[in-house]
Amino acid sequence: METTGRAGHPLPYDIYPQAIERETLRFAEVARGADPATAVPSCPDWTLAELSRHVGSLQRWFSALLTRLVQEPPRSRDVELGLPERAQEYADWVAAGVPQVAAVLRATDPEAAMWAWGEDQHARFWARRMLFETLVHRVDAERAVGREPDIDPVLAADGVDEFLVNLPYAGLFAPDVAKLRGNGEIIAFRTTDSVDGAGEEWRVRLDPDGFRLLPRVEGGTTESAPNVTVGGPAALLLLLLYGRRSYREAVFEVSGEVAALDSWFAHTAF
Repeated sequence: METTGRAGHPLPYDIYPQAIERETLRFAEVARGADPATAVPSCPDWTLAELSRHVGSLQRWFSALLTRLVQEPPRSRDVELGLPERAQEYADWVAAGVPQVAAVLRATDPEAAMWAWGEDQHARFWARRMLFETLVHRVDAERAVGREPDIDPVLAADGVDEFLVNLPYAGLFAPDVAKLRGNGEIIAFRTTDSVDGAGEEWRVRLDPDGFRLLPRVEGGTTESAPNVTVGGPAALLLLLLYGRRSYREAVFEVSGEVAALDSWFAHTAF
């Protein structure tokens, strides 16, 4: 069973529970070996303890939504957390939630209709979203303690797709997204690594009334030429979209009019 993303290689649904479990345990391992008061530069004003609480709480909330298959936006994020009193125990608390999260994901029909804030109004939305929420924060934790993170390129490309497919709907909690406008400029995001030698590409058009991800056509591109293109390894492109890297870094290949990129990144952080 596959997700509905627009990437050239959609991932089978059962990859998501496996990857979430792996990423959560990696996050917990990093947090367990560090001072909970460690600052997390990529999450301003947060410490590692606060990041751990966020990751564990959000996973439990997502699990509650999936268990109930909610049909409308929830009025509250209140769930039973069982949060320890001591911040030093947060990492173990995050890890302790893994069996329940895995059980919920495996017991849920990914095709089940339910409310989601993004494009795909099915349970599978939440599995995909939980993976990349956890993965990016695992990277945040690793960078906070001085580790060089690694991300599977296949997962990373799927994460780029997930981000771009759902971004137009993110104004619910990231109001600047709704203010992103343009005059028809097209931005292309392109991966430069791929297991089969052919990178993925996504094109977004900025219009006076908003922006949208352009449909893919045969060959993986659209007919409209981009005004600016950003290329890089899938892992770094994912971190770029999440505001963890800058397109001005030498690791990215940039061509075209960067003004559209500046507007993009000024409005898409969340």
